[in-house]
Amino acid sequence: MQVSKWGNSLAIRIPADVARTLGLKEGDELEVTATGERSVQLQRRLTREEVLARLKAYDLHLPEDYKFNREELYEDRRPL
Repeated sequence: MQVSKWGNSLAIRIPADVARTLGLKEGDELEVTATGERSVQLQRRLTREEVLARLKAYDLHLPEDYKFNREELYEDRRPL
């Protein structure tokens, strides 16, 4: 991969096979971690919907009116 200038930053292009392996599509966010002096780790950041789906998959015993979603929670509290 080649490092290129992009505005005031540097950028790399992710090869198509790596993008497929990571399940990346345009607009996805990545977490980039330096794992050594000359190595990095890329990980696709989960979307909000994926995180909520994973939480809901657990067999949690929560109160019936418990809200997983912040917007949902505040919808119930909006003034009439």
